[in-house]
Amino acid sequence: MEKLLSDIRNCTVCTKHLPLGPRPIVAANSKAKIAIIGQAPGKKVHETGIPWDDPSGRQLRKWLGVTDEVFYDETKMALIPMGFCYPGKGKSGDLPPRTECAPLWHEPLLKKMPNLQMIILIGQYAQNYYLGNKMGKNLTETVRNFKDYLPEYFVLPHPSPRNRFWLSKNPWFGEEVLPKLNNLVSKFI
Repeated sequence: MEKLLSDIRNCTVCTKHLPLGPRPIVAANSKAKIAIIGQAPGKKVHETGIPWDDPSGRQLRKWLGVTDEVFYDETKMALIPMGFCYPGKGKSGDLPPRTECAPLWHEPLLKKMPNLQMIILIGQYAQNYYLGNKMGKNLTETVRNFKDYLPEYFVLPHPSPRNRFWLSKNPWFGEEVLPKLNNLVSKFI
């Protein structure tokens, strides 16, 4: 695992496409029971080198019902993005995750974590990659039908502050989805 993590952190495959240069962000351990697969690090995370070290990460920890200590304990949770480096800014936020990363690194990483009990797929990029044509017609439908993907996957929207409107429009998420998520997470950590 250490060699693989070192290889990932030293990856330069898509350097020419990264405005701030490569800085692959990942946290994993062979003992991890939960893998959280998100989008790509934002600029703040690129600067600190700490996964989910931003408002989205704080919201995610609330959704999971865990402390910072539990969240950042690699023996409990692996933090794996679809794109390991900050992709740069687009017109309406960060650019999509680079497509080179997941095919190159996800399978070897997940194979080194035999104790995984659950993979949390955050946002459309992760859900599309792992669920493919099993996804709903949109993110809302996919998340509403979260039970269809259990026990292997738990699907969530991105916890970005930009998703406040989605959260207010879909109160069932807080009423039905988050209690089930909290229950499963507490069972596995």
